Amino acid sequence: MQLELTQRVEKALDTIRPYLVADGGNVKVLEITDDNIVRLELLGSCGTCPMSTMTLKAGVEESIRRAVPEIAAVVAVNITEFGDPHARLPETFN
Repeated sequence: MQLELTQRVEKALDTIRPYLVADGGNVKVLEITDDNIVRLELLGSCGTCPMSTMTLKAGVEESIRRAVPEIAAVVAVNITEFGDPHARLPETFN
C-alpha cells in the first residue's frame, strides 16, 4: 500500500516538476507517514525562495491532494519563512 501511495504522489509531483525545474528548484519525497502526511524536501532555489510557502501550498500540496485525496497534509522539512533571521541564505550570499 505504501509503495502504491508513494508512486501516486510522485506521479502528481511530476505534473508540476517542470515548473519548479524551470525556476531552478525541485522537490523530493522524504517519506509518507503512517497517518498519510507527505514530508518533502524543497531542492535548489525552492529551498530558499521567499515564495516557497506559497508554492508549497498552492502548487505542490494542491497537486498532491487532488491526485491522492487520502493524503492528510503536505509539509516541507526545510521551508523558511520570508524575513526569518535564521533562514539559510543561498551559497552566493555566504
